Amino acid sequence: MSVRPRLLPWPGPAGQRCYLVSDADSTGYLSKLADEMEAVQLQMGTELIGHARLMLSDRKAGARELRYLSNRLSEALQDALRISESRGGRIPAPAEAEGSGAARTDEGAQ
Repeated sequence: MSVRPRLLPWPGPAGQRCYLVSDADSTGYLSKLADEMEAVQLQMGTELIGHARLMLSDRKAGARELRYLSNRLSEALQDALRISESRGGRIPAPAEAEGSGAARTDEGAQ
């Protein structure tokens, strides 16, 4: 089993955080689904930024359109922050990496 639960890129029914505890290699169905969802969320955020740049350069954009854009940008930022937190939480701490053999140093080399 994985040492740390993975923060999933979607909220639970009441808006609470959802976590997944899976195998260390994270190749299960839910892990793959979460990876795909993160990719979609980041792509949507990227496209939204392009749309925002165009709309902000248009002097004819109204308050209602800009408010809608602001809400979508807030959602995209929230998604990106959740993805960042989730991925950061899966980076092994130095002690964990050394114990698993993932990161080694040449202690005898001078």
